[in-house]
Amino acid sequence: MAKVRSADGVGIEFDVVGSGPPVVLVGGAFMDAGSTAGLAAGLAGEFSAVSYHRRGRGGSGDAPGYAVEREFEDLAAVVEAVGGGARLYGMSSGGVLVLKAVAAGVPAERVAVYEPPFGAGSPTYAEEQEARIAAGDREGAVAAFLGATGMPAAAVDAMRRGPAWGYLVGMAHTLPYDGRVVGDGSVPDLSAVAVPALVCHGGASPETLVRGAEAAAAALPDVTVAVLPEQTHQVEESVLAPVLLDFYRTG
Repeated sequence: MAKVRSADGVGIEFDVVGSGPPVVLVGGAFMDAGSTAGLAAGLAGEFSAVSYHRRGRGGSGDAPGYAVEREFEDLAAVVEAVGGGARLYGMSSGGVLVLKAVAAGVPAERVAVYEPPFGAGSPTYAEEQEARIAAGDREGAVAAFLGATGMPAAAVDAMRRGPAWGYLVGMAHTLPYDGRVVGDGSVPDLSAVAVPALVCHGGASPETLVRGAEAAAAALPDVTVAVLPEQTHQVEESVLAPVLLDFYRTG
């Protein structure tokens, strides 16, 4: 893993596999660089696939006073560190981050996102999660996130007894960050995203996520929409990678 300093001095850790033009992969809630490693491997035959720990995750640092703009700066620092001219990919809330960052001026050659959750935000969610983290209620923050995605309480309770619960609790402090990224769920002005964009969603995904992807596509000036048959929000990397490769090869 390599590390680059963001504009506020926080170190952001990233990994590169493969060779060719860079593609920077941005994860969503509970995701770190390891979460995108499988997709990176699927792109590495033609591109330098870059997975990074967003601030507060893995080997990346953090700083008090979180602001979404700091994550724009983190992404820009990673893009510069890998030579610029990067293609970008964002998953879920990471897709919202990518779109907002490019609209704010972070340079990109092409932009692809999978199911950015527009329409699924809440004006109070981030503050509520911040309060839980401040009170030390990390498990409550995880349960609140899972409940907000529509997971039944019985399924959340079952997860508490499963092997992944400890990982989720360990990442709980980043849930307010994704809450701030998504905000109230409204689609921002994306007219400044002047590069070609690809918006993907699963053919078997919940209607709320499909509508969010469609809303993102409607706001982008140069967009292609890809529906991945039989896929859900837990998209299979072996299905997604060829779609991204086709898009990134162009231009």
